[in-house]
Amino acid sequence: MSWLIGIPAGILSAVKRYSFLDIFFMGFSVMGVSMPVFWTGLIFQYIFSLKLGILPVSGFKGPEYLVMPAIVLGWSSAGTIARLTRSSLLEVMRNDYIRTARAKGLREIKVVLNHALKNSMLPVVTVMALQVAGLLSGAVITESIFGIPGIGRVAVNAIQSRDMPLLQGSVVLTTFLVIIGNIIADVLYAWIDPRIKFGKPGDAR
Repeated sequence: MSWLIGIPAGILSAVKRYSFLDIFFMGFSVMGVSMPVFWTGLIFQYIFSLKLGILPVSGFKGPEYLVMPAIVLGWSSAGTIARLTRSSLLEVMRNDYIRTARAKGLREIKVVLNHALKNSMLPVVTVMALQVAGLLSGAVITESIFGIPGIGRVAVNAIQSRDMPLLQGSVVLTTFLVIIGNIIADVLYAWIDPRIKFGKPGDAR
């Protein structure tokens, strides 16, 4: 949810700088980043479950139970992705090769997608990798609000019951996911930017 919303919103905000779309998406992003997850979750439960009755309040019995938790978690993460994509893309679009591409007569959409976007994704990929690790390791507050039996609730229950082996396993799993997320980000760096090369330890000499 955060990637599907954040990256297109950041691109449109950068291309339509200072327009209504830019103000709307950045305002939407600031709201997502500023509002606490538990508050957003409670608001969504009140509107879509109690008032409209179109989504279940809590539990985990099917895909429909994941809609609100995914939106609640994705909104906060999407705000960060959108703002970072916008700022990074605006910085890249000031470079000389972007002006050269425009001078050649390329359409603006090709200039943005084929030349500017790929070179502006390095900081975004770093945040995305860390977000994946954080989400997979368990969103404790969201799982507690929506009654989802995830890794975060397992860790909380382990703390409450003083189950140290289970708590240690949760911490080790979280650490492993963070490491894997950073490794994936490093591999994507070389794919996005051909100037980045991976070599052997002795190559630096």
